[in-house]
Amino acid sequence: MSALDTATQVVGPIGARPARVRSNRGAWARRAPLLPALVFLALVTQLPFVATLVISFMNWNALYPDQVGFTGVDNYRAVLTDEILRSSIVTTVLLTVAVVLISLLLWLLVALLLDRAFLGRGIVRTMMIAPFLVVPVAAALLWKHALYNPAYGLFNGVFTVVFGGGAPQPDWITNAPFWAVVTALVWQWTPFMMLILLAGLQSQPGDAVEAARVDGAGPWQTFRFITLPHLRRYLELGALLGSIYVVQNFDAVFTITSGGLGTANLPYTIYQTFYQAHDYGRASAAGVVLLIATIIIATFALRVVSSLFSEEAKR
Repeated sequence: MSALDTATQVVGPIGARPARVRSNRGAWARRAPLLPALVFLALVTQLPFVATLVISFMNWNALYPDQVGFTGVDNYRAVLTDEILRSSIVTTVLLTVAVVLISLLLWLLVALLLDRAFLGRGIVRTMMIAPFLVVPVAAALLWKHALYNPAYGLFNGVFTVVFGGGAPQPDWITNAPFWAVVTALVWQWTPFMMLILLAGLQSQPGDAVEAARVDGAGPWQTFRFITLPHLRRYLELGALLGSIYVVQNFDAVFTITSGGLGTANLPYTIYQTFYQAHDYGRASAAGVVLLIATIIIATFALRVVSSLFSEEAKR
């Protein structure tokens, strides 16, 4: 074996390493313009989170500036044992479950109707999506004043028109505060669920439905054994994504009930702890707990999305 062959085996063919270097340089040249945006994104998102994480381990109350210091996991212990914070966690769970389940069931029916061909279907679909495009605070104000208000709200106005002057005039927010918030959130988030379920319905293979009809299956049997199993992934995706959004909701609770009457969820309690009690350490700990819950839900959502893409790729 010649010296050239030995050198080739050790360092590779002549010209291979320069080509690899040129390839690496080309890759860096393509990625370099993205570095400023990446650095900016890291500064905007990660540094505040790191600061929040550090503060969550501190005893920091603005009313007692001379008592700031490291307190370990006491703030997290307080979050999980404090009666008000535990109540807000329970309220958050109940609010999220109620909104997500009602939205899925209600707009599954609407999606089934909108999947059919009829005159003006495009206009109806656009109108159904409109609530999702409304600013959350504006939507909450709409429900609080234009619909729920006992003096001039639409609901009591309808009662007056139907039943006359002696019609009942209930105070909807006082009598049913939890369901007042749930109804407003369902109205706003159901179009989001409908879009997901409608996409699932339109991806349903038509030959399977047609074969079921040829075999004598009725509408209910077709829905139960073909459509519903096909929509399972889309239902899971809608529930998970909806949970991510609703579990962080602050606008509806703050605007409609101001956290009163047992409707204070965890985001609102964090707001109270931070801006009213000025307890930065405990508020940061509660925020970290909320973030962990959101990450857990988002992890399941990403798995569902990945499985959906895998199924579409196999077709």
